[in-house]
Amino acid sequence: MSDTAILPDAAATNWVDRHAPAALRPWLKLGRFDRPAGIWLLMLPGWQGIALAAAEQGRWPNPWLLLAVFIGAALMRAAGCAFNDIVDRDFDAQVARTAMRPIPAGLISVKQAWLFLVGCSLISLLILLTLGWLAIGLGVLSLGLVAGYPFMKRITWWPQAWLGLTFNWGALLGYAAATGHLSWSAALLYAAGIFWTLGYDTIYAIQDIEDDALAGIKSSTRRLGAHVQLGVAGFYAAAFVLVIAAAWAGNLGPLFLPFAGLFALHLSRQAAAVNVNDGPGALKLFKSNAIAGLLIVIGLTAGLWKPGVSF
Repeated sequence: MSDTAILPDAAATNWVDRHAPAALRPWLKLGRFDRPAGIWLLMLPGWQGIALAAAEQGRWPNPWLLLAVFIGAALMRAAGCAFNDIVDRDFDAQVARTAMRPIPAGLISVKQAWLFLVGCSLISLLILLTLGWLAIGLGVLSLGLVAGYPFMKRITWWPQAWLGLTFNWGALLGYAAATGHLSWSAALLYAAGIFWTLGYDTIYAIQDIEDDALAGIKSSTRRLGAHVQLGVAGFYAAAFVLVIAAAWAGNLGPLFLPFAGLFALHLSRQAAAVNVNDGPGALKLFKSNAIAGLLIVIGLTAGLWKPGVSF
């Protein structure tokens, strides 16, 4: 494989293949910087937690916390992807979509990938240390979720649920960083994110359903079979109900509701469009969840306004 080859689930116009120096491309691809949708999906729950906390306090989200979560999410997503590729390198070599990733393609050794992982983790740790003791503790606990994820597809049909636990941990961490404590509203927001991720990652796994079956890899998509569309709709409905409950528990203002409605419309359109035989379409639907998550961030921020209260 050439180090200039565009990976199957990366956009043809991605910045890594267009602009990055050739020597850096395998490293950037190891961290999935050519496929930024995952950065958004890891970052947005953290932004949601920060926005929820700020709305409860009647103020705007802290820009420093938003920036810290963005950088930390990008680096920890890169570290998590490297770990996933180290663990899954034999499986990846058997799946068409993943066979050209840097480790199975021989562009980066396992030892080099470990060094990359440690480097990203250390920089993330420095950011975490600025966020308060509760956030630090939550950050440390998240490592267990990250470490366990690559093995879930070997032992359960629901690795997407574990990804939901992992990817949405930032909702708790962001809330804790903003307030120094946790609450029922934060817990409900976290639960909403779990079902949201369960839905969008079930869609994502449609791309690999045939190769996963041949390699013996389990997924919610394979488990649901002909009922994938119904399953996704159910997961998304649960996400919507729980995010409404989070806003209610946080006593947010009415401006949250229009954005929650747009979130529900976006998810319902995804569920209606799911086709288990359309891998490229599934990838497009998956990527659109960055918009869905951003709608909740905006809605939670807008929820700081209440009738009779000025900004």
